[in-house]
Parts: sequence; structure tokens; C-alpha cells
Amino acid sequence: MSAPKRLSWKTAVLSGPGPQNLRASAILFCKGLAMGCADLVPGVSGGTVALITGIYAELLKAISSVGDGLKYFALLQFRQGLSAIHLRFLASLGLGIGMAIIGLARLMHYLLGQYPVPTWGFFFGLVAASILVVGTESNTWRKGLLQFSVGTAIAYFIVGMIPVSTPEALWFIFLSGMIAICAMILPGISGAFLLLILGKYQFITGTLKNPFSGENILIIAIFAIGCATGILGFSRFLSYMMDRHRNNTMALLTGVMLGSMRKIWPWKETLDSIIINGKVYILSTKNILPTQLDTEFVSTLGLALAGFILVLLLQRYSQQAQV
Repeated sequence: MSAPKRLSWKTAVLSGPGPQNLRASAILFCKGLAMGCADLVPGVSGGTVALITGIYAELLKAISSVGDGLKYFALLQFRQGLSAIHLRFLASLGLGIGMAIIGLARLMHYLLGQYPVPTWGFFFGLVAASILVVGTESNTWRKGLLQFSVGTAIAYFIVGMIPVSTPEALWFIFLSGMIAICAMILPGISGAFLLLILGKYQFITGTLKNPFSGENILIIAIFAIGCATGILGFSRFLSYMMDRHRNNTMALLTGVMLGSMRKIWPWKETLDSIIINGKVYILSTKNILPTQLDTEFVSTLGLALAGFILVLLLQRYSQQAQV
């Protein structure tokens, strides 16, 4: 019996699932751009965009594949490790996410700072339409009503929480990384917001200002390990649930999105805030009804409608051009 043919580096890189041509890569890249834009907004998650663009299940499997690849890397079987990872999918999507975060961070910061109500109105419309789109993925709502209600209640409670004082021990830094990173693939809740609730937003961002000092290197490393552990484990769990209990899982995720809308209601009254590194961060707010039918009110409604229509168009196009 002849020895098995040795796997080439090119074959290892290209063997995993992913876009098959340049057009498919460009579509996936654009979806990554949309996810990156969503991740820049507190209270909005890139996981929401992944759901409405039809790549959520593929994203979960791609993230889980990294853990499979690491098993081969630990055995020094690097080609087999690369072949196990969905590199083409992750590369196209990750490039889009990275470019959006780098290129649009200042714009999003400006819009949220100068035009907060209309900007939140646009995202409110986006998420409202997303709930409608994602909700249609659950075919038997009577069976998923309990999961939908639980998801709504959990998200509504979480986004209304006030940040607390927590320990700075390494075990809690690890735990904070695990919890915060899960928001990357969980629709409706942002990782930065979870860090703020855990009382570790200022602490973690402070270490990033001087990342190469001895103590900060350890903190960042522990936090990164927590992030890696969290996303690999949580993505595998969600992928399992999507495969085995898709209807109930979609009902739960839809509820999470609905509950998170408490965070992105455009008209708010600030109850408490804190200054972190010279920037004001809102700790708690109260949703209120608009008091004036002025230009801002009209523009906010218009942008909310535009966001709603945009999601419907995006979902329709995604169905016609699946990766």
C-alpha cells in the first residue's frame, strides 16, 4: 500500500469551506464590513448582522474550526491544522470587519457624539427589522414562545444593569474576557457594554495604553486567553444548538434582540454617568417619549425607516447571493 500523499500548503489553506470565487469573497467581505460597523455601536452586535445576512451558522462553524486546527498545531501537524480551519471564510469576513472598525470608528464616534438621537434612530430601525427577519427563521412560534420570552427578559435585564465594582484578580480578568467576547457572536448585546457592566472597561482599556509594561502584559495575556476560551467554547455550543434545536435557538436569539432594544431607543434621559480617561460614559438612562415634533424628530423617524428598509433589502439580496 502506497503512503498517503502529503498535503501541500496551498491545498491546506484552500481546502476549508469558504467563498469559491472573487464575487463570493467580495460579498462576504461586505457582510464583514456591516458586522464591523455594528460592533462599533454600543448595544448593537455584529452577530445581529450575521443573522440577517444568512451567515450565522457558517460563522459559528468557522470559529469552532479554529479549535480543531489548534489540536493539530499542538501535534506539530501544521498543514492538517490549516486544512481544518475555515480560512477562506474567516479571512474574507475578518478583513471586512477589521477595515470597518479601523476606517469607520471616527465617523461612528462623531455621529453618536454630534447627532445621537437620529443615529440611534437609524440603528433602532435596523434592529427592529432584524427581529422581523430573524423571527421568520423560527417556524413554530408556539413551541418557541418560552425561549423567546426568556431571551427577551434576559437581554432587557442585562442592558439595564448598572456597572458594579469587581475584583482585579487574574481569575476575574479571565472570566471578563470569556463573557465579553461571547457578545461578538451573540446578537443584541455588545462586548464593550458587558465589560462596562463588569466594571472592567476602564481597567482593560487602561492596560492597552501601555501594553508592554510587565504587569500589563500579564493582564492582557490573561484577558486574551479568556476571550479565546470563551469564543471557542461558546461558538461550539451555539453551533450545536443551531444544528440540534434550531427553532428554539432562533426564538431565544430573537428574544435577546428584542430585549436589547431597550438600550438603543433613541430618546433617553441620563440618570447617571462616569468619566473614564476624560470621556463621559453613560451608566444608566431612562427611555422617554419625544417631547417636540421638530426637525430632529422627523429626521430620526426617517432614518429609522431607512434602517428598517435597508435590512429588508439586505436580507432579500442575501437570499439571492448566498456564499
